[in-house]
Amino acid sequence: MAQQKVVLAFSGGLDTSFCVKYLSEDKGYEVHSVLVDTGGFSDAELQAIEDRAYSLGVAHHATIAKTDDYYQQCLKYLVFGNVLKYNTYPLSVSAERIFQAVAVGEYARSIGANAIAHGSTGAGNDQVRFDMAFRIILPQAEIITPIRDLRLSREAEIDYLKAKGVDQEWHKAAYSINKGLWGTSVGGKETLTSNGYLPESAWPTQVTKTDPETTTLHFEQGELKGIGDQTFANPVDAIKKLTELAGPFGIGRDIHVGDTIIGIKGRVGFEAPAPLIIIKAHHTLEKHVLTKWQLYWKDQLANWYGTMLHEGQFIDPVMRNIETFLTETQAHVTGKVHVQLAPYRFTVLGIESDYDLMSSVFGSYGEMNNAWTGDDVRGFSKVMSNQVMIYEKVQELADRKNNGAAAE
Repeated sequence: MAQQKVVLAFSGGLDTSFCVKYLSEDKGYEVHSVLVDTGGFSDAELQAIEDRAYSLGVAHHATIAKTDDYYQQCLKYLVFGNVLKYNTYPLSVSAERIFQAVAVGEYARSIGANAIAHGSTGAGNDQVRFDMAFRIILPQAEIITPIRDLRLSREAEIDYLKAKGVDQEWHKAAYSINKGLWGTSVGGKETLTSNGYLPESAWPTQVTKTDPETTTLHFEQGELKGIGDQTFANPVDAIKKLTELAGPFGIGRDIHVGDTIIGIKGRVGFEAPAPLIIIKAHHTLEKHVLTKWQLYWKDQLANWYGTMLHEGQFIDPVMRNIETFLTETQAHVTGKVHVQLAPYRFTVLGIESDYDLMSSVFGSYGEMNNAWTGDDVRGFSKVMSNQVMIYEKVQELADRKNNGAAAE
């Protein structure tokens, strides 16, 4: 009788290494490990993870390159929407994780797997994101979650692997790091409580630049296509370049306080120089080229889009509807944004765009108008104030009448 196939979302860490041995040797599955690369791994790291998977006994390991798709199908819309969770966090991990979960589910479907597994614990958001994506994409498959179900301590996992002949030093770092194209999360003892900031040594990118620099970001229909004198056919390369430029300044560091999908509060540190600069620069350009109602409705829908993405609802068709709206708003979001980079901060200096609505042809704010007269404004103000004027007058007459009746 053929073994049942299980696809395991594999990172090469302690939890997923435990899952390989547990699923293959204790449960008798044919384990197919898969890693989805969304921009957080070097070639050497990818090879090391593949070697580790085979050394643990997987039947097959696959690395799925998804960085460009991740940008085109997900990150692009976070830029279009200027999405920052609670005006702070650019969804560095949450966007990446649900996108990876979808890719794992699609891979499992493509090879006819009977089950899908992941190494999430029962404490955070990832368990929900993986479960939802797998259930939607491959509803007939069993979802197996050994770490969540067995509730093993880290020490128990290490003892189990040693008993299986896996002789590896499972060093527990003082800080957990998750690096991706859209930012790097940092967790440690300081983020486990409501008070405390990460020390300088905890940040993956150390500050090595101290002299301020000025650069220019070039946007075409909402997408970053150039930095300074360099142009990029692929915005992914522009994001990487901006990370290289701004990261050594210590730009983009913060601590996010968020609501998990399961209802508890949590804190996590992150450094995301490119996302924060891109979103701020893009938003500044939009404020010059879009109308106030475009800006208003973008804010409402983009905030909701970010929440849906964070909570694992990436596959819902309504997300494609919102993406269509966001894309259409970008038709004229083209121009240059000048930015100054300095230690621990950046400043948007200004913009240049052929679509700038702050055009002197029609007047200068607070100084001169060319497209209307004072009489135009008097009439407009009268009409705009009519309803509230009538409301106030009616209340005054009614109060006077009622007060008079009461006096009698």
